[in-house]
Amino acid sequence: QVQLVESGGGLVEAGGSLRLSCAASGSIVSIGIMGWYRQAPGKQRELVAAISSGGSTNYVDSVKGRFTISRDNAKYTVYLQMNSLKPADTAVYYCKISQKFRDYWGQGTQVTVSS
Repeated sequence: QVQLVESGGGLVEAGGSLRLSCAASGSIVSIGIMGWYRQAPGKQRELVAAISSGGSTNYVDSVKGRFTISRDNAKYTVYLQMNSLKPADTAVYYCKISQKFRDYWGQGTQVTVSS
């Protein structure tokens, strides 16, 4: 089994920044894609950003130019640097990793952006 521990969420004013981290541990063999999702109240969970094992990235249009995803393969950790935050970014953020055709999810961390 693989466990994911997220950190870095919190309350921030609009225009502020937060950095989320997600560290994987346990039966790690070869992690593929690592990603961040978010779910706002009453809305479906959506992909925010993803990064491949080779470093290729993709972002949802609403965060392009503001968020940056990165990973440290030696530490089995994925990061999400969030700048210029908006109230619309308020959600629970989840990390997900893929390994050997299985997906693993973190427990979620709340991000609240006040106007």
